[in-house]
Amino acid sequence: MKIILAENAGFCFGVKRAMKLAFEAAKNSPTPIYSLGPLIHNPQQVQLLTQSGVQVVSDLDSLTSGDTIIIRSHGTNPETLQKAKCKGLNIVNATCPFVVKAQELAQILAQEEYQVVIIGEGNHPEVIGLTGFAGENVWVVENAEDAAKLPEKKRIGIVAQTTQSLDNLRKVVSVFLGESDEVKVFNTICHATALRQKAALALAKEVDLMIVIGGYNSANTNRLASLCKETGVHTYHIETVNEIEKSWLKNISKVGITAGASTPDWIINEVIERLKIWEQECTKNS
Repeated sequence: MKIILAENAGFCFGVKRAMKLAFEAAKNSPTPIYSLGPLIHNPQQVQLLTQSGVQVVSDLDSLTSGDTIIIRSHGTNPETLQKAKCKGLNIVNATCPFVVKAQELAQILAQEEYQVVIIGEGNHPEVIGLTGFAGENVWVVENAEDAAKLPEKKRIGIVAQTTQSLDNLRKVVSVFLGESDEVKVFNTICHATALRQKAALALAKEVDLMIVIGGYNSANTNRLASLCKETGVHTYHIETVNEIEKSWLKNISKVGITAGASTPDWIINEVIERLKIWEQECTKNS
């Protein structure tokens, strides 16, 4: 059995940066350290942060002047940032630079009086943060079907959640192109996300089984799993090595592995090592 790891699997630049900032803050700060929501969408890595002294909070209400708050890689809205400043908190802004760019563009579109449209998942923290920069009348759509239900507007300005697929962006844009006088589109999809999806798709077409590793609440990991399934290959989405079943490998000659942007190398390596052990056991018994 051949085990193949997709290119660009695992931690992206934004997540690596967020983790580095968080561990540095935990090491150097004399005051309590908090993360506004889980820093990344990976429960195992968040647990390691907790053990290092970074506690997760859902809001700023319980924090006091001098505490340190880490803004996670998904970002937050301007109101929350202002509230943190007013409370006298030490702010470590770990927002991914690609997310920051999307926030800036959404704000510009709102200032130029476009009807701002965000393509993404409405309940995702990145999108919730983006809406804060896009003004009161922002529209959030997940797909072309959502876009088709909206009323017509003459001037549409579009940004996307950074983990969206380019295909979905194109489909949504095409709906507005047919209904509006002016459509201004910024491709805010993270370059690393596009590369990861492309590599996963290419690998899925070459193997008998795909294993996608990452948090179940990770948007980009769920999207990787969906894209792989669309190729027709047997695909399993797991969080940890303990979820793999030996039965998956029956009559399998090639296994492909990819991982979401919040999946650390140590979890990926655990999966690969487990598969290698099972491969060796099968070889001995055959």
